[in-house]
Amino acid sequence: MTRRVVITADDLGREPGSTEVILDLLAEGHVSATTLICVSPAAEQAADEVRKLGVVPRLHVTLTGERGLPRWRPLAPAPSLVDPDGAFSDDPMALGARGEPHDVVSEADGQLRWMRERGLFPEAADSHAGTLYGLHGRSWLAEALQWCARHGFAFRLPRDPEPYVGGPLPPELAAAHESAVGLADELGVALPQTIATNRSTASEFGGYERLRDDYLRRLAALPEGTSELFLHPSREDAVAGQDGVVRSWEARLLRDPVWHEAIRREGVEVVPGWWD
Repeated sequence: MTRRVVITADDLGREPGSTEVILDLLAEGHVSATTLICVSPAAEQAADEVRKLGVVPRLHVTLTGERGLPRWRPLAPAPSLVDPDGAFSDDPMALGARGEPHDVVSEADGQLRWMRERGLFPEAADSHAGTLYGLHGRSWLAEALQWCARHGFAFRLPRDPEPYVGGPLPPELAAAHESAVGLADELGVALPQTIATNRSTASEFGGYERLRDDYLRRLAALPEGTSELFLHPSREDAVAGQDGVVRSWEARLLRDPVWHEAIRREGVEVVPGWWD
């Protein structure tokens, strides 16, 4: 068996700065996949530009907004997902307390329809901010997996969650995860072996080299099968606070010869998806 990895630049369309960096990385061949936020004001241009590159993003199902950005609004009627002004909350816990399954599915349908109307036909979906996983209250994993099965989609749910969460799941979440993996297999929804991303701040790292070392460790620890490393590359000035620093470091990492040499040395095959 071979170790394979999907190297994903998340959040295409989040805002112009991140979109620009992700498009450049795709054009340069430094990432093998991206995910598209359809509800952002920058999404229209992002969709147009990524289509010119011949790249089809995954649908990044988005049910919350982000602080410091214009308020994002749903693309379908979804009253339980929004604040009184009709926009998504930027608090995943608020969403987890009130979101109703039929509204989640309706909004996922709306975002998929938006992509298809622009000539983008994704083969997989995932969850912006992890809101579908039940980490912030109510879980919509069963609904998400059934929705993926109806559309023939793969889904970003790791068979082994430990690299993503940083250790064993609490018993209640572990049981829910095991049930979701079983449902995915029953429905024929392809899952990655594991997924990993950065969760530390710039001050916790103290510098770019420490972030690079962390990703090199994650690369070396990838198991057999097809996994995913997803990053959030951007310009530092496009994202407020320490997140902007970390995202600029991730953009630097993806162009770093040390990183590319490590991929070669580890013998990890970079692929566009875990479902092929």
